[in-house]
Parts: sequence; structure tokens; C-alpha cells
Amino acid sequence: MHPAFSVIFLTTLIGAAQGLFLALFTAQTYAAFKLLPQPDAHAFYGQGSLLALVLLIAGLVASFFHLGHPERAWRTATKWRTSWLSREVIVLPAFMGAVFLYGLAHWLDWHPLLMTLPGDLPVDPTAILGVAGTVLAFALFLCTAMIYACLKFLAEWHTPLTVINYVLLGGASGFSLAAAFAAFTAPELVSFLAGWAAIITLLGLVGRSASLYRNARLKPKSTLQTAIGIKHPRIVQKTQGFMGGSFNTREFFHGQPIAVLRGIKWFFMLAVFPLPLLLLLSGMQGVTGMLVAAFVIQYVGLLAERWFFFAQANHPQNLYYQSIA
Repeated sequence: MHPAFSVIFLTTLIGAAQGLFLALFTAQTYAAFKLLPQPDAHAFYGQGSLLALVLLIAGLVASFFHLGHPERAWRTATKWRTSWLSREVIVLPAFMGAVFLYGLAHWLDWHPLLMTLPGDLPVDPTAILGVAGTVLAFALFLCTAMIYACLKFLAEWHTPLTVINYVLLGGASGFSLAAAFAAFTAPELVSFLAGWAAIITLLGLVGRSASLYRNARLKPKSTLQTAIGIKHPRIVQKTQGFMGGSFNTREFFHGQPIAVLRGIKWFFMLAVFPLPLLLLLSGMQGVTGMLVAAFVIQYVGLLAERWFFFAQANHPQNLYYQSIA
């Protein structure tokens, strides 16, 4: 497939925002159980939610660049019964609203006690908003990933590993960002967040390696013979019948040689996993710059990973539309 950079930025930006929000609420939950010190709510939760919201808005803006008629974007929500894209369009603004209210409640220090759970665990509005945001964050991961995983004719995407990797890679980048953000706003949480970022990054390495291993061993169900209904053992396409390109040759094939794909694959395997892990471990020792570098390098690697994710998918129509002339 031909990777659209607007979709690459959309999925990586909202993934980092989802992971960041999950990191914020995870820290709040641990602090509520007195397993972590309570950070400054204004600086950490309030500003952290604002940062997550900025990433979500940037991802939403990026999504409009691959629409032929942006003014009709609202229509995508009408097919929610059958379309994962429609469900994503509904869940994304709902999640943005939850993040906004969660951050606003912390910013205004709005913590009235609503109830007390067993073990003297207090429940305030931020806890309820945090649970709602967590549910919406995972729902958004599911909707975004299933847009691709539900396509049976694209075997590289049609696997539960697509959903798993969207969750793990978004979580890894979000927790890495949270660790870097905590270095400036809540230093007492850096080791906790960096540790979780390292764990999720390792899990992401396992999941992405599994998908690469699986995809490298896929055997296409279609052949040139089945594509055009001719049983001759040797078929070579010479031309499409005209001398210019077409939508089919532009939009369903990345146009890059195998060497480029191989180079991008090894680049993101290094930039997303081992390099951030080393930097996160260094950052846990108190080197703030290492934490910032860990997130930046990992995010750049995720841009390459998402490009490879789209480019690796081999659309069956490419059997028929192989060359221009």
C-alpha cells in the first residue's frame, strides 16, 4: 500500500496521547493506594492532560489532509454499526472530551469526596473521569487498529497482532513522554514511569517482532493466474494499455525498492526499541536529557514503523496493475 503521511501522523500522535493519558491516570491510581507520592495536581495532571490534548488535536488536524472533501468529514460517523472508521470518528472526540475534563478538574483542584471504597480509597470526580478516559483510550486503540485488522484481503494486517501492536506502541511512546514530562513537573515519579515505559517497550518489541516473523512467511492466496483467470504457468504483464500512471499504481503500491523497505525496517527496530530502552535506563539515574531523547527517538522510529506497516501490506490488485508500460 502507499503510505499516507497524514494517517501516519494521525495514528502516532493520538497513540502517544492515549499512552500519556494512561500514564497520568496510572500514576494517580498508584498514588491513591499510597504506593507513590502524590505529585502536584496542577503541574503534572493538569498540564499533562493539556499536552495529551494538544497531541490529539494535532492528530485530528493531520487526519483532514487525506480527505478529498474535508467539509463532509462528519458523514463518516453515520456508519457506526458496520464501520470501524465511523466508530473511531465517534470515540476520538469522546476521548478528547474526557481528557479535557480530567485535566480541568485537576487544574481547578476539584476533588470533592464522592464515596470511599474498601481500604479507605477515596473516589472523587477525577477518578471517575480517569476510568472513563481509560475505557475510551482502549476503545480508541481498538477502533483505530481494527480499521486495518478487519481487512481480510490484506493478510499482513488481518491479525490480532495489529491491535496488540497499536496498543503496545502507543503505550510505550505515551509512557516515555510521561517520564520525560515528569522530569520537569514530578521528579519523584520518573523512575516509576520510565520503568513502565521500558516494560511496555519490551512487550512492543515482542509483539512487533512476532508480526514481522508472521508476515515474512505469508503465502499469497492469489496469483497472476487467478487474478486474470488464465491458467498458463508463465504470465508477464507488459502494459496496462496506456502509457501513464493510474490511481491503482499510485495508491496501492509504495513504489520503493526492497532495499528501502529493509533499511526502514531495521531503522525502526533500533529506534523504537533498544535505543529508547538504553536512554530510559540512563534517565532513571537522573539524566533528564536522556528521557527527552528517549521519547523523541522513539517517536521518530514510530513514524518509520507506521510507514513500514502501510507499505508492507500487499494489495491483491497489485497482481494485475504491476507496471505502467
